[in-house]
Amino acid sequence: MVSKQGKEATIALLDRGDFLGEGCIASDQPIRLTTATAITRCSVLRIEKRELLRTLHVEHGFSDLFVAYVVERHNRTQADLVDQLFNSSEKRLARALLILARFGKEGRSEEVIPGISQETLAELIGTTRSRVNFFMNRFRKMGFIDYNGGLLVHSSLLGVVLHE
Repeated sequence: MVSKQGKEATIALLDRGDFLGEGCIASDQPIRLTTATAITRCSVLRIEKRELLRTLHVEHGFSDLFVAYVVERHNRTQADLVDQLFNSSEKRLARALLILARFGKEGRSEEVIPGISQETLAELIGTTRSRVNFFMNRFRKMGFIDYNGGLLVHSSLLGVVLHE
C-alpha cells in the first residue's frame, strides 16, 4: 500500500492457496486501495465477482472454506495491529519470521520463502531496513536463524517473541 505522501507499507505476504482482493465482495469500491506484487513465481486464478458470489451461495463446502479463510485473515490482521502498537521492532521481526516459516503448522517446513528482502521485511514490520539488518545479524549470531541458500528459522526464535 502507498500513502498519499508516497510512503510504502507491506500489509501482508500471501501463500499458496490464499485469496486476494476478497474485499471487493463487501462493497462496490470504485478504486483499489492496495496492490498485490508477486515476489516469487506464481499462478493466479481470476474469479469475477458475480461468479464468486454465485459460487458462495451454491457451493456450501466452498462457502465454509472461504468464510473460515476471511475470518482467519481478519484475526491475523488484528494480531498484526496489536503487534505494531505494543511490541518492539525486534519482536515484530521475530514474529514475522516465525509466521513466514509457518512455525507450528503441520507439514510445513521452517524455511522462509527464498529471496525475501530486508526492505520487504522492514515494510512488513514498520521499521527501517538497517534495523532489520541489525536484528537479523543478532538472530544469526544467537543461532535463531541460518542463511543457506534461503533463510532457515529455528523454533528457538520463539523465545524472542515470548520474552517480556
